[in-house]
Amino acid sequence: MDLSQILLKPVVTEKSTREETKGKYTFLVNDNATKIDIQNAIKMLYGVKVEKVSVRPVLKKTRLVGRGRVLTKRSAGKKITITLEKGKTLDPYKFKK
Repeated sequence: MDLSQILLKPVVTEKSTREETKGKYTFLVNDNATKIDIQNAIKMLYGVKVEKVSVRPVLKKTRLVGRGRVLTKRSAGKKITITLEKGKTLDPYKFKK
């Protein structure tokens, strides 16, 4: 898998912003990405070493509307939280040059 297609986008919520002070960053990733692929992509794109990767699924969110029709509000995917070494930081929107 191409390392540049693993990380889709950073997750910006109140909880993820609060965790950034502890060195934890949250991203949406490709469904086929493994923890090792994610570590290599972070190292290549941001130039920092990852200490820990936590992966959790994001379930599809649907709602019934009308007569049995289904409205999809959110597609399924995979969300990760990475922990960096102590004292290291990264800006999720800026890649290494």
